[in-house]
Amino acid sequence: MSAATIHLAGELLQLDPAGALHWPARRLLAVSDLHFEKGSAAARQGSLVPPWDTRATLDILATLLRRYRPQTVVALGDSFHDIGAAARLLAADAERLRAMAEATAFVWVLGNHDPLPPGFRGESTLEHRVGPLVFRHQAQPGRVMGELSGHFHPKASVPVRGTVVTRPCFIADPRRIILPAIGAYTGGLDVRDPAVRALFPTGGRAFLLGQDRVFSFAIGARPAMPPPALTALGGGPDNAGHIRGPKP
Repeated sequence: MSAATIHLAGELLQLDPAGALHWPARRLLAVSDLHFEKGSAAARQGSLVPPWDTRATLDILATLLRRYRPQTVVALGDSFHDIGAAARLLAADAERLRAMAEATAFVWVLGNHDPLPPGFRGESTLEHRVGPLVFRHQAQPGRVMGELSGHFHPKASVPVRGTVVTRPCFIADPRRIILPAIGAYTGGLDVRDPAVRALFPTGGRAFLLGQDRVFSFAIGARPAMPPPALTALGGGPDNAGHIRGPKP
């Protein structure tokens, strides 16, 4: 596993291939859009999906906690798929999440899916400020500096070895970073969507999530299609001269 490094508001941050952001100087880990119990919500609406999304998302979160040993975890909203999601957690999943929140200081940023405190240990807030950085659920238009947010579940499609691969991604420019969704059943909004492009009027960079590294490419102010050349951060071309593309 190799995280990509990036600077925002003078701070060095790491973009993990699992979709989390690590701030080493503050021992802070940020994750976004966990959407616990989206599967059970879908089942109530008649969709037959496996009910293991919360467990799979907790597995990812547990791996990140072991990897970085943060003092603080900032969950950037929509941690729970709806107001009743916490009550639908299986007992084992609820206990597992409770243990994480008791071992590490959690900050629950409230989102549009979970506008109320989740009922687990930690601070609940509309936004969280640490030094020059502000953590909120949805990016604010304008010249905001040092903003970290989620909400859009950004994704990008790139041509790799004769096919097109679509993966979640970070989006960044000198002012802000939007994190991908970590939840197992979350969809995504393409980086070319007008709602995303409006937040990056002069362009930026997408950081596509691969299996064990992050792949970076530029996105322009009016992108028609991401360029075919990827930069593998933490690794380069293989011996045949081909980029090791992200694995779906």
